Parts: sequence; structure tokens; C-alpha cells
Amino acid sequence: MGSGQSSGKLHCNRYLDGKGPPSLVQQVREGVGELHRGATGCQLEGQMTWVILHRELPRFPDDNTVQINFIFPDGIQTEKHPHPRRPYSGLRICAYLPDNRDGRAVLKLLEKAFNEQLLFTVATNKDGEDVVTTASIPLKTHPDGGSEVDGYPDSEYLKTVRQLLKDKGIE
Repeated sequence: MGSGQSSGKLHCNRYLDGKGPPSLVQQVREGVGELHRGATGCQLEGQMTWVILHRELPRFPDDNTVQINFIFPDGIQTEKHPHPRRPYSGLRICAYLPDNRDGRAVLKLLEKAFNEQLLFTVATNKDGEDVVTTASIPLKTHPDGGSEVDGYPDSEYLKTVRQLLKDKGIE
């Protein structure tokens, strides 16, 4: 770590670089003092709620849909973020899961990751504005349209997101 750089900021910068937090082996090698599992990420203050929609997702014809709502108001970045004391634009976004055993299991994992502040971060968009965005866990933000638009059908999504969450210590 560079001088004056906290391990929390290191984790946040790793998210922005698409690398995520260091593995336990990396932490030991690099001498990072805290385990990521007990630490929080650099997610901002926000809210996560979910509701059941009485509609099916493509390839899940017998299941309702879980709609997850994430709300982050506008705010000011902290020392954990890329530009401390600079404002950022908030975010309102929905994600979708099938309302079945596998979908409910992923919902619980996403809720745990949200509570550990691992799902969202601040990044600079192409217009140079700092905005809330997803970190390194993909969300299905459209109920249909296929994986090209972060929608269903995507036969590997539930398995993929479970593995990515597991890689971050969320089980």
C-alpha cells in the first residue's frame, strides 16, 4: 500500500479496477492487516428492499419474480472513495431473480453482500461525474432481453453470481 492509503481505500480502488478485495493469501503476502470478511466495503449509504411480482422470467415459467430495489441518494464521498469530499449522484436500480429455491438463496446472499457493503461503489462516468454504480457483482437489471442487456434468459446467471459472491466470502 502507498503511504497514507488506508486498506479500506485499497479495497475500493481494487473494486474500481475490477479486481475486488484481496484474497486471504494476497493479504498475508502483502501484509494487509485486516481480513476482508470482517471488513466492510466502500458502498455508500443506501437501501435494499424486495417485492414479489406476479410475472415469470424467461426460462422460469412456473415461478414468480423477485424484484430487488436499491436506492442510493446523492451524497458526498468519504475517505474510502476515489474523491473524498466530492459529491456523487445517487442511484435507483432494480434487479430481478426467479422466485424459487435457487433465486431465494441468491437473494439471501445478495442481501448479505449488501449489508457488508460489497455490491455498489462510486466511479467516474464517461462525462467525468462521480456516480454510484455496481461493484464487481453483476445484477440482472432487466427481466428480459437476454444477457446482452443484463436480462433473462441467462442460464448461467444464478450459478455465476453465487460463485462470485463465494469468492468474496459471502456464503
